Amino acid sequence: MANQVVQASPPRLVDVARAAGVSLATASRAMSGSSGVSAVLAAHVQAVASRVGYVPNTHARVLAGGRTTLVGLVVHDVGDPYFAEIARGVLQETDRRGYMTLISQTERDPQAELARIRGLRAQRVTSIMLAGSGYVEPGAETGTGAELRSFAAGGGRVAVIGRHHLPADAVLPDNREGAATLMRHLLGLGHRRIGVVSGPERLTTVEDRLAGLRDALAERGMPWSGVPLAQGGFTREGGARAVARLLDARPDLTAVVALNDPMAAGALAWLLHRGRRVPGEISVAGFDDVPAAADVYPALTTVRLPMVEMGRQALDLVLQPAAERPRRLRTGHELVTRASTGPAPT
Repeated sequence: MANQVVQASPPRLVDVARAAGVSLATASRAMSGSSGVSAVLAAHVQAVASRVGYVPNTHARVLAGGRTTLVGLVVHDVGDPYFAEIARGVLQETDRRGYMTLISQTERDPQAELARIRGLRAQRVTSIMLAGSGYVEPGAETGTGAELRSFAAGGGRVAVIGRHHLPADAVLPDNREGAATLMRHLLGLGHRRIGVVSGPERLTTVEDRLAGLRDALAERGMPWSGVPLAQGGFTREGGARAVARLLDARPDLTAVVALNDPMAAGALAWLLHRGRRVPGEISVAGFDDVPAAADVYPALTTVRLPMVEMGRQALDLVLQPAAERPRRLRTGHELVTRASTGPAPT
């Protein structure tokens, strides 16, 4: 008798009940948010459901019981001002339209991202937005892509911000051209010894912004190989540590580009603490134009992305009917020149 390949069926509610040690009726009430189940027990059952990969047929429930007003937003880091501004745009728009938003974070972990999406599905959202960089490594987004396709196949709506390769409508920040504009600004000020404080290399946002810096140098016939680079976390502390390594290796630099504003703020603080005059001796530039960029000393030259508007656009996409092909909305950018950059010292 020929061997037969048996495909495992998706987890059922009865499987969740068994794994959680509760009755089927209790599991059903916990997953639907019905009364009669304590918040602690409901959270336990929902966590078990997320762990085993159970996803309720939320869209059938919506058809049976009326429209849900819950949407989900998944970001890399709620403490990062970039994501806070995007979330602000989403929340402004959901308030205006009468929706509620569930927000969670992944800390740039693809497996955590997958778990958050499953958790949102368990909460019966009908729309999910993902904000944050994709991943350079092949396969890092495979699970997320499959989960989003499954969600969309059941009638869910998805939009992403800053993700190139996921099968969904997307709002795409002007990362590459924005970085090229920033490098052209520094070259126009006469800087030729320019270093880069970079974020994690596995992120496509980092890859795109570095590509833009390379583009601007290539326009001038200047080699990228001569540009020193130090990596760190996309945080103020990461920027301070990275610029310390950068200046230790190349104390002759006259300008530093940080690939986001928190890193630039950390680099500024480190340089000033060590008596370096900014921009008299060394210029510093950032990226994104988060609200604090105008308040640091000296005020930060940076590339402005329309972060609040990006959040609004993502919500607008998920509240529209699905299109035959994923829509792509590309943002513009603006160079904001402040006091942290100046002419290269002679």
